[in-house]
Amino acid sequence: MLDFIIIGSAQAGLSMAYHLKQLGKSFLVVDKEDKIGESWLSRWDSLRLFTPTEFNHLEGMEFPAPKGHYPNKYEVAAYFKSYVEKFEIPIQFNTLITSIEQKKGIFTLKHENGEFKCPNVIIATGPFHTPYTPPFSIKINKKVTQIHSNYYKNVEQLQQGDTLVVGGGDSGFQILDEISKDGLKTYFAGPDDAKTLPQEILGKTLWWWFTKTGFLSSSKHSWIGKVIANSPQPIIGINIKEILNRENVIPVGRALNADGNSISFDRNEVSTIKNVVWATGYRPNFNWIQGLELDKKGYPKNKRGISSIKGLYFIGLPWLYTRGSATLGGVKKDAAYISKVIETE
Repeated sequence: MLDFIIIGSAQAGLSMAYHLKQLGKSFLVVDKEDKIGESWLSRWDSLRLFTPTEFNHLEGMEFPAPKGHYPNKYEVAAYFKSYVEKFEIPIQFNTLITSIEQKKGIFTLKHENGEFKCPNVIIATGPFHTPYTPPFSIKINKKVTQIHSNYYKNVEQLQQGDTLVVGGGDSGFQILDEISKDGLKTYFAGPDDAKTLPQEILGKTLWWWFTKTGFLSSSKHSWIGKVIANSPQPIIGINIKEILNRENVIPVGRALNADGNSISFDRNEVSTIKNVVWATGYRPNFNWIQGLELDKKGYPKNKRGISSIKGLYFIGLPWLYTRGSATLGGVKKDAAYISKVIETE
């Protein structure tokens, strides 16, 4: 019987695998995908990180790119592959864990082809679980192409005709930028007054300033952490004003309802839309873990990754401890903390 099973082979899972190696623990990483980095490779083609190279290092191996470079998804996947090879991390792919239950101090992890048993489990499945679309999306005419940002790749997936992008986060604005650059008449449902931040200020990267000011390292229990956590997340490195001022971009406010070809918004109603891209986020799903306590947002109750179930740990969740907990470069601090807890138990 192995000491640990780690579920998830992206940055959070690899960070914990590194530390378990240092501790001399036996473990296996399992992942539902068929190759390393697939959770990144499955996103849209033009995706780039908002963090430059120097803030993307996992423990023990620097990201192989020049300082100031903003890696694309292919570079991230290649980095993960090299990391796995360097530290000889054991991974079993095509293994979707469907349930976890603990009895007498031992966890049973069931999957399609069998089960694992071990005394410790680390959940590193990240914050993006179930793609969310508003309930009224099912009222839209079936002839209209609807894609969640999780499955959007490029404009070639879209029909000819007017397109609607819903969602005012980083993903929404990146996709809006790409689609409208292609010349399509593009409606935008989301805030047109979102706060934006440039990638560089006074010759320093934004992330350098974030580090200096404690934006990324302040705990969720501190006063500054509470302010940041309860404030709208700024859009980084995207000129929102320029995008929304394009002749073919039409801001329509919040999407309210739909009836066949007609979709209603705060400002008007449109019946010519042929495509909808829903950049409307995700909902967490931890229902497959028996006996787990969840908070009001649906995330596991935990103390910096240590759950109320002995031997069960979480990493890579948003605000696990700081604003940087779910980022490529920030996850290693939580991994180091959890490893120290494991070492003393």
